Amino acid sequence: MTTIKEGFIEVTGGKVWYQKHESEKNTTPVIVLHGGPGSSHYSLQGLKVLSENRTVILYDQLGCGNSDRPSDKSLWNLERFVEELEQIKEALSLEEFHILGHSWGTTLAAAYYLKKPDGVKSIIFSSPCLSAPLWAEDQEENRKLLPVEVQQTLKKCEENGTTDSEEYKEATKIFNQHFVCRLDPIPEFLKKGQQYRNPEVYNTMWGPSEFHVTGNLKDFDCTSELKNIQVPTLYTCGRYDEATPKSTEYFSSLTPNGKFHVFEKSAHMPYIEETNEFLQVVNKFLLEVGENH
Repeated sequence: MTTIKEGFIEVTGGKVWYQKHESEKNTTPVIVLHGGPGSSHYSLQGLKVLSENRTVILYDQLGCGNSDRPSDKSLWNLERFVEELEQIKEALSLEEFHILGHSWGTTLAAAYYLKKPDGVKSIIFSSPCLSAPLWAEDQEENRKLLPVEVQQTLKKCEENGTTDSEEYKEATKIFNQHFVCRLDPIPEFLKKGQQYRNPEVYNTMWGPSEFHVTGNLKDFDCTSELKNIQVPTLYTCGRYDEATPKSTEYFSSLTPNGKFHVFEKSAHMPYIEETNEFLQVVNKFLLEVGENH
């Protein structure tokens, strides 16, 4: 049996919403860091079934989902999100915990651990973005795999500053079908998640699209520090992921206790594209990491 508790936690800039799926087992909890920046826990809510083995904590970062949406743009920076995670840890009295970060959530997981490693027992980097420059390079390569007219539209809109036009959005959709979620049609469930996003957070920190990085994260790169991660780590990605298998494997090779797994039928959302295998791989890793101190 799992008991569900939810509520709000006061953090720098406002209140964030969290949901705790409490397991009866006395094992180390896992906290899930969603992507974006500015998406929400919505697409990752299926991970609550991990609570068969341990307590699972989901939360919406400030600015999106069920959390407050302040209009102060100065809040949208990596340091504040690291501070927010620390405030959540304190509020929920988490002495020890595993972190599962997805996409931008891996940026946050790495930045948090490298600043505040105490209590973190392991990290799962799901479709990692640990170097924005390398990510941008990878997307240049990925774009070359798209139909020529789509490539031309993207380039033209970026050069003309018309990245908010319909044609750019349509061309981006085609990129997403290749490298973000390959399910066709896109599940209705995912479409509903759009309303929980905050494009302002995304644009401020990242840019107009997954592959055109112009925001304040554009120079983020922690590859030189991955050797300092002393806890077990699991790096996963999809075979067709925008977080490419090549880069993901490279990151894992730099981490002393790094493991690497590719989901063969997925792009950037293996937790939805290959749910059962994703849950199996994550569960197995967390059980192996176990309660060793």
